Amino acid sequence: MMQVDHAIRPVDLLPAIDRMWELSAAKILAVDARRQPGDGAPVFTVNGRYTSRGWTEWTQGFVYGSMILQFDATDDAAMLELGRERIRRHMAPHVTHMGVHDHGFNNISTYGALWRLMNERRIKEEEYLRDFLEMALVCSGAIQARRWTETGDVGGFIYSFNGPHSLFSDTIRSLRSPAVAHLLGHVLMEERDTPVSLLQRLADHAVATVKYNVWYGEGRDAYDVRGRVAHEGIFNVNDGSYRCPSTQQGYSPFSTWTRGLAWVLLGSAEQLEFLDALPDDQFEALGAVPACPGSDTGDDRRAALNAWLERAALATADFYLLATASDGVPPWDTGAPGLAQMPGWDQRPSDPTGACEPFDSSAAAIAAQGLVRLGVRRTAQGHADGARYLAAGLMVARTLLDPTYLAPEGHEGLLLHSVYHRPNGWDHVPDGCAIPCGEASMWGDYHLRELALLVQRMALDRPYLTFFGPARLTGR
Repeated sequence: MMQVDHAIRPVDLLPAIDRMWELSAAKILAVDARRQPGDGAPVFTVNGRYTSRGWTEWTQGFVYGSMILQFDATDDAAMLELGRERIRRHMAPHVTHMGVHDHGFNNISTYGALWRLMNERRIKEEEYLRDFLEMALVCSGAIQARRWTETGDVGGFIYSFNGPHSLFSDTIRSLRSPAVAHLLGHVLMEERDTPVSLLQRLADHAVATVKYNVWYGEGRDAYDVRGRVAHEGIFNVNDGSYRCPSTQQGYSPFSTWTRGLAWVLLGSAEQLEFLDALPDDQFEALGAVPACPGSDTGDDRRAALNAWLERAALATADFYLLATASDGVPPWDTGAPGLAQMPGWDQRPSDPTGACEPFDSSAAAIAAQGLVRLGVRRTAQGHADGARYLAAGLMVARTLLDPTYLAPEGHEGLLLHSVYHRPNGWDHVPDGCAIPCGEASMWGDYHLRELALLVQRMALDRPYLTFFGPARLTGR
C-alpha cells in the first residue's frame, strides 16, 4: 500500500528531473549509434544493451519519440533534428500498419509529438511539414479505427493483434491516434462511401474496455475486487457477445497484470482530458452511449462517456494505491504466486533485486502519469481527492528518479527493473538472481521521460502537456 507523501510538489522533483535528462541524452545517442533499423526495434536490455524481440514493432516510436521529448525538455536542437530525420526516414510503415493496435504508441509519440510542438509554437511553423505530419496522423487514426469488431451492446472495439476476438486493455492509450485524426476533421470511409466517425469509434472502444476489462466490486465473479483489471477480454465474433477475461502477459485472467492496469488508468485520464477539450456540438452526432452504472446522465452523451471513464480511472487509481509497495512500485502481477513468500511486501519499499517476484518499474511510470493527470483534473473540478492522486503520482515519479531505479552511465537503458513478459520468460535474469531485474525496456524509458516532462512543465508553470496540445483545428 502506497504511503503517500501529501507534502510533495512538482518543483521538489526538478533537481532529479534535471539529472535524468543529463543521463537520458547519452543513452538516446548510444542506442541510435549502435542499432540499425534492420536490427528490429529495440525492446528491452540484456546486460545493459538493447535487444529486439519480434512480436510486433510496437516500441519503434518510443525510440524516436524519446528524441523529441529530450528536445522538448532541454531545447537540445540536435535532438530535434535527429528525431525529425529518423521519423521521416523510418516511421512510414507504422502509419499504414494494418495488423496492430499500436498506432497511438508509435505514431502519436513521433508524428504527433512534432505536430504538438508546432501547435505550441515550440518549433517553426512550416506548411510542408505540417501537411506531412497531419497526413500521417489522419491515416494512422483511420487505420487504427478500422481494426473493428462489432458487439451487441457497446458498439464495438479496436481488436488486438491476437485477432478479432481480443480486446486488450493496452489499446485504450492507442485511442490517442483516432482522437487526433478526429480533431483534424478526418473520418474513416467504408464501403459505398459510408463515413464512420472516429469519435464514435473512440467512444465505443473506451466504453467496451472499461466495462469488460475493469471490475467494480459489484459481484461480477468470485474475484470481483474494485479496480482489478484483466489484460484481455474475449468475445464471440459471431454474435459480438462477451465471453470471458483472459491475459497474455499477466499471471491469470483473475489476477491483475499491473502494466495493464496502468494502461487503463493513464488511458482513461488522458481521454477525459481530450473529451474536455471538445465543444459540445461534437457529441451531438454520437450514437447513444450506454448508461454507466451509478450515474444519471440521461441522454447527455458527453456526460455518459465521461462517467464511464471517470469510474474506471478512479477505480484503477484506488486499486493501484493499495496494490503497490509503500514507495509506489507494484509487483508485475498482483496474483503472482511468489508474493505469498514475501509477507508484508506491500508495507515496505519495493525490493527489485532480492524479492521472489519482480517489481515492474514500467507499470509504475505509466500509472504515475495517470495519477498525476487524474489528480490535476479532479482538483480543477473541486474534488478533495484530487490532491491525493496528484501527490501519489509525484511520489512514484520521485521513487523512479532515485538511483535505485535510474540506470547508471554505460547502461543503454534509463529506467531499471522493467518487466516485459514474465510468463514467457523473455526477461533477462542476471547470474546469481532468481528473478528478472536490473534491465530496462523502451516503453519504460519513454514513459519515464514523458512523466518527467509533464512534471517539469507543471513545476515551471509552462503549458500543461497533453497529446493533442493546444490543437489548431484544420477542418481537413
